Amino acid sequence: MANELENVTETVKSMGVKAAYGAPITLDGVEVVPVALVSFGFGGGSDEKDNGGGGGGGVSVPIGAYISGPNGPTFRPNIVSLLWVLVPLTFASGHALSRIIRALKK
Repeated sequence: MANELENVTETVKSMGVKAAYGAPITLDGVEVVPVALVSFGFGGGSDEKDNGGGGGGGVSVPIGAYISGPNGPTFRPNIVSLLWVLVPLTFASGHALSRIIRALKK
């Protein structure tokens, strides 16, 4: 089981950049390279009797695209996806900051 998990982990590591940046495509004569936020997680284990299990999962959020133009490539964000990522991050950061400030006041 551990060997299988190591094989999957190595495969995912090697495809990191390929997963984050898609293959260039041409739309109306303009070259576009899609960009995504990619995250994977894996885990596994076994007990004393060699019973074991494992699992994994991942998420890919399209955050924008590089679009070729007369002044070179420019990044165009996907606003909906960026909000989907940034709203929870902002909430968690604010919550953590308030706890830090409260702890420092004591």
